[in-house]
Amino acid sequence: MNNLRKGVILLSGGLDSTTVLAIAKSEGYQPYAISFHYGQRHAYELSAAKRIAQQMGVSEHTIVELNLRQFGGSALTDNIDVPKRTNADEIGSEIPITYVPARNTIFLSFALAWAETLGASDIFIGVNVLDYSGYPDCRPEYIEAFEQMANLATKAGVEGTQRTTIHTPLIDMTKAEIVRRGLELGVDYSMTTSCYDPSETGAACGHCDACLLRLKGFAENQIKDPAQYS
Repeated sequence: MNNLRKGVILLSGGLDSTTVLAIAKSEGYQPYAISFHYGQRHAYELSAAKRIAQQMGVSEHTIVELNLRQFGGSALTDNIDVPKRTNADEIGSEIPITYVPARNTIFLSFALAWAETLGASDIFIGVNVLDYSGYPDCRPEYIEAFEQMANLATKAGVEGTQRTTIHTPLIDMTKAEIVRRGLELGVDYSMTTSCYDPSETGAACGHCDACLLRLKGFAENQIKDPAQYS
């Protein structure tokens, strides 16, 4: 395993990031998983991330402690209700209140710092522009800009010893395609959680945007979602 290329994978404990971890492993990367406890109301996802990292054999799993709740501005980090709907068709194209300001920029910056210390040139993130809720930091032009910045911002990049690549294997996939790919790779989706507003036991609400898109992805594959719902 020491001969494999190291890859840093942003692992939330959700469906997308777990699929990305499986893809990175299938492509021959030695995975290092990074998760964030950032004051999110759905912090239960970190329990899932720990289980997934252990079950999928990552080389190291680190959880970074942040407090984005002190800034608020999002239904995930503030006392704002998470929007609930009856089906995924009701999800609009506007940037929703579940958007956490600058979250992916912050997360990728930490991943970049860890990657440089590991001597890793590859960072994987599960952003997606189809079947998603309109987040500006999930767009290809954002990822391209961050990658360019990353190679200007690091000692390894300036010295030319390491060129950072941000991998986004899900960026053009529908949720149904993501589920299908994960199942092909043997992902156990019962370990994952996607809900923005789960119960204290981790049961998903079934009506937030994340739940509805996830349910839609499984339904389009004619498979029952193995996650626990309230």
